[in-house]
Amino acid sequence: MSKPIVTHFFDEPTNTYSYVVQDPDSKHCAIVDSVLDFDYAAGRTNTTSAEAILQFIQDHQLTVDWILETHVHADHLSAAPFLQEKTGAKLGIGEHIKTVQETFGKAFNAGTEFARDGSQFDRLFADGDTFTIGHIEARVMHTPGHTPACLTYVIGDAAFVGDTLFMPDFGTARCDFPGGDARTLYRSIQKVFSLPDQTRLFMCHDYKAPNRDEYAFETTVAEEKQHNIHVGGGKTEEEFVKMRTERDATLDMPRLILPSVQVNMRAGQLPPAEDNQQRYLKIPLNLF
Repeated sequence: MSKPIVTHFFDEPTNTYSYVVQDPDSKHCAIVDSVLDFDYAAGRTNTTSAEAILQFIQDHQLTVDWILETHVHADHLSAAPFLQEKTGAKLGIGEHIKTVQETFGKAFNAGTEFARDGSQFDRLFADGDTFTIGHIEARVMHTPGHTPACLTYVIGDAAFVGDTLFMPDFGTARCDFPGGDARTLYRSIQKVFSLPDQTRLFMCHDYKAPNRDEYAFETTVAEEKQHNIHVGGGKTEEEFVKMRTERDATLDMPRLILPSVQVNMRAGQLPPAEDNQQRYLKIPLNLF
């Protein structure tokens, strides 16, 4: 099995990991889950994190084939448009983005100019779809539950799980966003667990579990199956659904969910400028 070269980039303000995934037999790569830096208080964006990825790509003389999103993130803004402009790579996400766009298009009253057909992306992946990064074949697994559009990208011996799983000592993703479902997430996780035990799993986030001093981003299927505190060790679907539902009821909304979703549902593009040529983010009051 191919063993891609995986380089991580960590954005501590949003606890987000982005990755460059390289075919070891060529100079071709993909970027997974990029971050656009955002100062919420000032309403200012910048591309420092994305530029670090571009610098790495330039230093290693890589060609970017794909910019991949595991889902519509609710905790950070995507830098996909900036990276696509610089690299010319294709932008991909799951086909169920259309469900997310319909839901949040209504929530943000986005208007008729906001297409809800996924056309902002170059490729809408379905479960089982394949694509290539250089000479490596990548396979798509639809792993909903956290959101309807969540994907896991299986690239050689590595899988990029988005928010479906966290490190074994931290557990699993919440399921209380619109379209989320704990039972669906449990079944999606079983699909991930069906991969070979030695498959490397790369997290989209880490929040440092209690009693752990360092951030972490890589584990294996075997470690998750045995030790994940929410779903490992043979926990049943009913046990998981009860735990996840009760836990989600205690959680605050992510700090950046309102700006993140209305940008990320547009493939990272900011909302269109109004008649004064200024772009605005909306804050729906008392909706969520």
